[in-house]
Amino acid sequence: MIEVSKDGGLLTLTLNRPEKANALTAAMLADLEAALAGPPPAALILTGVGKVFSAGADLEEMQAGLGRNPAWERVSAAIAALPCPTIAALNGTLAGGAMGLALACDMRLAVTGAKFFYPVMRLGFLPQPSDPARLAALIGPARAKMILLAGARIEAEEAQAWGLIERICAPEALMATARALMADALAAKAGHSAAIKALIG
Repeated sequence: MIEVSKDGGLLTLTLNRPEKANALTAAMLADLEAALAGPPPAALILTGVGKVFSAGADLEEMQAGLGRNPAWERVSAAIAALPCPTIAALNGTLAGGAMGLALACDMRLAVTGAKFFYPVMRLGFLPQPSDPARLAALIGPARAKMILLAGARIEAEEAQAWGLIERICAPEALMATARALMADALAAKAGHSAAIKALIG
């Protein structure tokens, strides 16, 4: 359910469970963690199959305790710690715990019509520990509270205006846009991306 593709220095991780809206299971988190455990790539693209990037955690597994699985934090921390540029190429709606994967990336692209929400208040769960701070760093504390406390569902255009995503793409152009943004990093000498990321902080 996680496709791993390597093309030179580019690592692409694809959520491939479209029949369940790419809802994340413990097995999928383990596969993501394993894929991120090797030598760091020159660039990373995280995307999905179908019309939804991810509906968040698999609800049946959430009832069994998936929300407390430390793998969520390990995966997002592994993405955030990569010394290369990372892009979440969001092929559709982003919801719930999957938000943490995108928040950990350096950049986020989304297709037209994508929606963004994190219904922890309504469902009675807590967000993953790192997610609120990363969300607030991108869009500000008040807007983070609108999403987490008020359950706001925002459209792609508003998400871009808030700074949650950087660019909106037609679905057929999403991956080409993501790859184009990675072209300089893939052509650069080893360590150059890491040096620039360290300067940004």
